Amino acid sequence: MIESVELTSAGTLASEDAEGGVPLAALETEICELAGHLAAATCRFLRLIADFDERRGWASWEQRSCSAWLAWKCQVAPGTAREYVRVARALQVLPLIEAEFAAGRMSYAKARALTRIATPETEAGLADLAGPMTAAQLERFVAAHRRVSSVDDERTRIMRRLTWRTEEDGQFSMSVRLPAEEGAVLLQALRAAAGDVEHPHGYHSGDEPTSGAAQEPAGLLDALLQLASGYLAGKVATASNPDIYQVIVHVGMDVFDEAGAPAATDAAAVGDPADPARCHLQDGPAISPVTARRLACQSMVSWMLHDRRGNVLDVGRRQRRPPPALRRAVLERDGYRCEHPGCNSRKVDIHHIVPWALGGKTRLKNLIGFCEPHHIIVHERGYQVVATENGFELRQADGTLVPASPELPGGSDDVSARHDATVTAETIIPVGLGEPLNLHETIWACFANARVRAERREAATAHAA
Repeated sequence: MIESVELTSAGTLASEDAEGGVPLAALETEICELAGHLAAATCRFLRLIADFDERRGWASWEQRSCSAWLAWKCQVAPGTAREYVRVARALQVLPLIEAEFAAGRMSYAKARALTRIATPETEAGLADLAGPMTAAQLERFVAAHRRVSSVDDERTRIMRRLTWRTEEDGQFSMSVRLPAEEGAVLLQALRAAAGDVEHPHGYHSGDEPTSGAAQEPAGLLDALLQLASGYLAGKVATASNPDIYQVIVHVGMDVFDEAGAPAATDAAAVGDPADPARCHLQDGPAISPVTARRLACQSMVSWMLHDRRGNVLDVGRRQRRPPPALRRAVLERDGYRCEHPGCNSRKVDIHHIVPWALGGKTRLKNLIGFCEPHHIIVHERGYQVVATENGFELRQADGTLVPASPELPGGSDDVSARHDATVTAETIIPVGLGEPLNLHETIWACFANARVRAERREAATAHAA
């Protein structure tokens, strides 16, 4: 028996069954309307992220970036969190695109795609072109736009340089300028060292590039240090004078009290090599006692006794850092990730839970992996690592537990209460939906419109003059 049917306004056959189910037309309307509400609410969500990021609210939670905080506190995948932060930052200078997004007329997928190519000067035209496209068509357009708008800068061929300096605060600063093909070689080496050749996403932990910039992830900076330290380590193993290939840090006895090292017998003036509170790089700037203790976690250490005039009286033998097999065991146990809650970094230091300088043994149960930023935080803030039956717990100096994954607080079921847009079932649906994309014609129109606008601005400027 054929059931009676009706043709909905959207051209869908909806069954009038006796079970009282929601008609397909009503279901479709609710889905489309909710999609508009989700777009508007997502825009508000990104506005809040941008404000939180700008005010560095994530830093108070000991996270490396806003995206790391977002992944930890809001249960978002790390890659998604990084993209949220990138889009949130980009929308701050794209008011027209943000307005369409906030009104529920543009989906997050389309807003995200446009932020890769839009500037304050071009966003109006790009938003008009993107209107009738599907998100997939817009992704194709954006990819083509990025290819054809790349201009070969002849100056990069002759402005090849590397410069470095020590800043006033003691930080090391280096700048490299290379032609594109040489830069690609360097970048590929860094990505290989970072173990990220398959997924070179170009950013990490929220450090998204701004428009026109090409900032690379912190992981690649770690890879650069890894390449440099690997080269030096290889030289140390075969060199007759390994000190040439080592970075030497001088640490006073009050800061790093190695077990078994003799104490200075004479009082030393501040700044003398015998000063028990002195920490500095050899022939370099001073460093903090916290940094010195952190370096001691995985460095070779030897003591050197000075008199009050700075003369060397005695030198002790070097102490080994964790051997490779023990390091591998620590990484395997910890899942090859930083053990700080909310951090997924694969570049980790080996930290002594009970400091080696205070008698802690270099053995598996006294070692744990932290990425460099969290390794610094653990030392600076006096965090406590507590062994439990299920692994390790991290507690602040006052004993407060740092949770592995905070629970979401929940909220209202009515998403429309989370934004100010007026949304209907038609709001999110673009005009002309379903038409094929003529990519070549669309790219031509985009750049032709930009050229016409530029010519009009030049004409207006000339007329005003």
